Amino acid sequence: MGYAQMACSDRPEMPTLGGRRIGEDYGLRAWVVEKPAPIDSHPLKLVEKEVPHFGSHQVLVKVLACGVCRTDLHLAEGDLVPRRPKVIPGHEIIGIVAATGDAVSDLQLGDRIGIAWLRMTCGKCKYCRRRSENLCSAPLFTGWDEDGGFAEYATVDQDFAYRIPPKMSDEKAAPLLCSGIIGYRALRRANLPKGGSLGIYGFGASAHLTIQIAIHEGARVHVITRSEEARQAALKLGASSVGDGSQLPPEPLDSAILFAPDGNLVPRIMEALDRGGTLAIGGIYMSDIPSLSYDRHLFQEKEVRSVTANTRKDGEEFLDLATRIPVRVNTVPYNFSSADRALEDLAHHRFTGAAVLLMDS
Repeated sequence: MGYAQMACSDRPEMPTLGGRRIGEDYGLRAWVVEKPAPIDSHPLKLVEKEVPHFGSHQVLVKVLACGVCRTDLHLAEGDLVPRRPKVIPGHEIIGIVAATGDAVSDLQLGDRIGIAWLRMTCGKCKYCRRRSENLCSAPLFTGWDEDGGFAEYATVDQDFAYRIPPKMSDEKAAPLLCSGIIGYRALRRANLPKGGSLGIYGFGASAHLTIQIAIHEGARVHVITRSEEARQAALKLGASSVGDGSQLPPEPLDSAILFAPDGNLVPRIMEALDRGGTLAIGGIYMSDIPSLSYDRHLFQEKEVRSVTANTRKDGEEFLDLATRIPVRVNTVPYNFSSADRALEDLAHHRFTGAAVLLMDS
């Protein structure tokens, strides 16, 4: 049964944590998108909320940390239209299980888990049946269809919860659940050959994780970004070259990933690709792409591919790989009460890496 179909009657009695009833001794604060608008006009509002309902196959999670993703910014500003009034953003959630539904068998109270963007799939459509659940015809997404992690509590179906490796701190693990997983899928969609050359356009939260995987697997990586700070960060992580996009990379690219939501970059990247090269576009939102010249941009079997969400298999593979490398996560912590400022800083490129909300102690 899908999450949207679960009846409130499935909800257990008000759970307790540390001997106290959740919702009485714990403030249930949450940031909601009051009305989408430019981020500097403060479209997020801090409100008091009831304990979220959870069904028989779900768990209630006390949020410890939540990453701040560019998708949250697109939601707040209306590039992505909220699918429910006053939705709570946030889909890079680390927390502990505070209560469980009656049918939960795989998770226990106190388990540390992660909640990611893909929240639920139907399991019945042709895409789910062929193991392409990221293309499900009736999916639900955390922080878009249902409330996310810019709150003190969240819920998740047990089958869509990720076990978090114990060596990762809450702050460092949070960005892995979207920035990391989507970057990993984008890298696989880019069809990078062994020992090949990869161009990364835009160098934020996803890119600084993806570059580490690519280099670990033997790639030469060329980073193109407007930020001098980001270029220096890329060099420290092992980039073969960095640039601002005014010139082509120093060698033809076997593969490229576009993380910046700027469609105007696509023709330039296609010119930088070698014969048979592939561009993967990693964002959920992209400004319009200009017309392409077949001869200059697409001939010689060049490809453009989009990236749509991820499968749970992607997430499991990435978390395992990130632990084994191990990846270094550059985070910028914000107090939960400063979620609106974190999104403003993201919009204005005031940091390099991944912003993470940490719950006030």
